[in-house]
Amino acid sequence: MSDRPLLLTNLRLFDGRDATLRENVSILVEGNRISGLPGAEERIEGAEVLDCGGRLAMPGLIDAHWHTMLCAITELAAMTSDVGYIYLVAAREAERTLLRGFTSVRDAGGPSFALKRAIDEGIVHGPRIYPSGAMISQTSGHGDFRMRHELPRSPGDLSHSERAGMAAIADGADEVLRRVREQLMLGASQIKLMAGGGVSSAYDPLDTLQYTEEELHAGVRAAGDWNTYVMVHVYTPPGIKRAIRAGARSIEHGQLADEEAVRMMVDAGVWWSLQPFLADVDANIKSGPHARAKQQEVAKGTVRAYEMAQHFGVKTAWGTDILFSPDNLPSQGRQLAKLTRFYDPLDLLAIATGTNGELLRLSGPRNPYDGKLGVIEPGAFADVLVADGDPTENLDFLSDPETNLRLIMKDGKIYKDTRA
Repeated sequence: MSDRPLLLTNLRLFDGRDATLRENVSILVEGNRISGLPGAEERIEGAEVLDCGGRLAMPGLIDAHWHTMLCAITELAAMTSDVGYIYLVAAREAERTLLRGFTSVRDAGGPSFALKRAIDEGIVHGPRIYPSGAMISQTSGHGDFRMRHELPRSPGDLSHSERAGMAAIADGADEVLRRVREQLMLGASQIKLMAGGGVSSAYDPLDTLQYTEEELHAGVRAAGDWNTYVMVHVYTPPGIKRAIRAGARSIEHGQLADEEAVRMMVDAGVWWSLQPFLADVDANIKSGPHARAKQQEVAKGTVRAYEMAQHFGVKTAWGTDILFSPDNLPSQGRQLAKLTRFYDPLDLLAIATGTNGELLRLSGPRNPYDGKLGVIEPGAFADVLVADGDPTENLDFLSDPETNLRLIMKDGKIYKDTRA
C-alpha cells in the first residue's frame, strides 16, 4: 500500500450501482479507502497518478457462493488428505482467485477461518472471506460426506470431514443449536444449513426434504441471537418454503422453485443466491447416470429461475459454487459473463459488485470488514479493477482475466499492474 494518495485517471467508471459508465472522473485512494471521485482535470497535491489509458475502472468482483477450501481439490482428496495439505492447496488458490479479479467471497462451507486470518494479516494473498464454517447437515443430508462403511455412527465418533471442519452433522433442534453456536464461536459471519438434496452428493436425492422446520428454526434462532443470518442449501419448492417459514434470509440455489415459492421470497425479503448451473462445461460434473440426470433437471430449472427472479423482482445474488472441481476454476469470470443471455451486461455487472456487496452486509455486527464493498464511492474499500473491455456490450473480458485485467487493487494495495 502506497504512503501517498493514489489518483487513478483517464478512465471510464462503473461504480457498482448505476447501470451506466461515467466519464470525466478520477478515483482518489488514500490508505485502504476511496476518499473521493474528483473531476478528470483536478489534480491532487502529493498524489501518485496512475493513468488507466482510457480503460474501464470498476469495483472488485464478489462471488457470493464460493468454497475457499474445497474448490481446488477433488472430493476424494478432500476426504482422504491431511488437513495441512488441504490448507496449502486452498492458500495457493486464494491468490489465483484474487488475480481473477475477485476481491471478496462469501464462503458457503468449509474450514476457512485460518486462511481468512492469514489473508487479513498479509501472510498470503487472497480475497476477503466471509466464512460460514462447517456446512451443518442432518444425517444422510447434503453435508454428510461419510462412506457407507462408516455407518452406523457411534456416540462421539466424528468423520474426517467433521474433524476437518468441512461439515457438522446435527440431528434434532438441540444438536443444531450446538453446532451453529460452535461455528459462531469460531467466527462465522453467517451460517450455512443444508435443507434439501443436492446434485453433487452421492446419497441424497434431489427431491428430499432435509431438516424439519423446528430444526431449521433452531439454527435461525441461534444465528439471530448473534445478530446474523442463515443461508440455506435447497432446490425444491417444499424445501424453499420450509426454509423461508423458518426464517432463512438467503436461498442458495433454489433452481426448481415454483411461483408460490418465488412470491414467498419477495414477500419475506429473502435473497435468492443463484448460480449458472446450466449442465455445460462449467458444471461440477459427477459421474454416473443419476448425477447427470440431476444436473439436467437443475439446468432446465436454472433458465426458469433467472426468468422468474427478474419477473417478480427478487433480490438476486450471483455466485459460482465451484466445488471439488479444480479444472473449473479458470471459468470463474466466464460463469458471470455467460449470464448476459438473461441480463443486460451492466445490470449483471452490478449484481456481481454492488448488489452482492449488499448481501454481505446482512451479517450485521458479525461482518468482519467495516466498510462498503462492491462499489466505488467515497468511504468504500479501495477494491478497483482496471480492465480492457466494454461492459455496455458484453462481459467477455472477464473470461480471460490474465489478459484483460490490467490492474487489480484490493484494500488500496496493488496486486497486479500491466497497464504499460
